[in-house]
Amino acid sequence: MSRRLNPAHPAEPQRRVLLVDDHPLVRERLAEIINREPDLMVCGEAEDRHQALAAIQATQPDLTIVDITLKNSDGVELIRDINSRWPSQLMLVVSMHDESLYAERVLRAGARGYITKQEATRSILEAIRSVLAGNVYLNETLSTQFIHRLTTRRENFESVSPAEFLADRELQVFELTGRGLNTRQIAQELNIGAKTVETYRRRIRDKLKLKDPADLLRSAITWAHKRPEA
Repeated sequence: MSRRLNPAHPAEPQRRVLLVDDHPLVRERLAEIINREPDLMVCGEAEDRHQALAAIQATQPDLTIVDITLKNSDGVELIRDINSRWPSQLMLVVSMHDESLYAERVLRAGARGYITKQEATRSILEAIRSVLAGNVYLNETLSTQFIHRLTTRRENFESVSPAEFLADRELQVFELTGRGLNTRQIAQELNIGAKTVETYRRRIRDKLKLKDPADLLRSAITWAHKRPEA
């Protein structure tokens, strides 16, 4: 028997959410949490840039949830692409990557919030509704860090993270170098040419004032070992 709705209290329209993540189990878990809510629904899923752009065109979601690392794709570049094609599209990043390193980058690219996958189980609905309401969602720690950076002048070059000097691709190359990957492996990981990797490395050395490739390697290893595991 169908349920009658009271016309004086019509059902809230469901807000449509697209999930972009290369791990099926992550998408499944997020969909389970979201679809339990009467005002939210998952309208589609994608695992890479091509699928994501096609899904946005086809489903016209109210919000797209994006991971930074995608199948054969880069999440930050995807966010820029989406923002360029659909400037009004709201985006929330849910990722395993270190929030202090990537949150500011994804916000600059066009996302409206950042939450780690560790936090997502308990806070994803709060983050979704905050972004849908027109707000920027960051946890308290990140918000404090951003305010501190805006109000504090750093005068000592050594105290500044390489992340504040390097472009997105340069930072990826720097991080992978620190993890021990060689030029060919980095090229495969980022789906770019080996010569392009070397070009990025030269730019990194110039920006960080590193004298030679050995100095770059030492600096990258030291920095990478200070980062939490992504």
